[in-house]
Amino acid sequence: MDHSHMHHGDMDMGDHQPMCSMNMLFTWSTENLCIVFSSWRITNTASLIISLAAIVALTAAYEALREASRRYETRLEQRVEGMTSKFLPSEVVELGLMSPGRSERGSLLWVGQGRSAEEQTGRVAKAAFYGVQVFYSFFIMLLFMTYNGWIMLAVGFGAFLGYLLFGGSSATKSAACH
Repeated sequence: MDHSHMHHGDMDMGDHQPMCSMNMLFTWSTENLCIVFSSWRITNTASLIISLAAIVALTAAYEALREASRRYETRLEQRVEGMTSKFLPSEVVELGLMSPGRSERGSLLWVGQGRSAEEQTGRVAKAAFYGVQVFYSFFIMLLFMTYNGWIMLAVGFGAFLGYLLFGGSSATKSAACH
């Protein structure tokens, strides 16, 4: 069936902006550069500078989130340990704070046996922190995958700044996807 007479290529969609450039090779060009969304478009030097500052802030905030997660986990462990240390080992089992012969915390699937309400709530909160961190890290990965040198530098500088401001633990854990 021949549709050449329909002239679909001449349709005016009302959007006169050029298409976003998609690079799979490293580049420094900002011409038609869209960052993650077609609406986040670099149109001039000012929008480039504002976007780079936003990326630095977003990446630094990721490190703040990681540090908040680590601090929450530490406080939770201290509260749970404080609860269990108040009782004799047999009382800990009787009160449902820990199962017999089990010192490690298992998965959420094992939630009903040997866990305090505090520990169960903490596990859900830790899972929420983890989920947000994974989503956030993949978003940062998408920023990096513009293959644009300016964006990559902003991500790296944001990670540096975030660690400097918020990183209280070892730098050995990389900012990998998750």
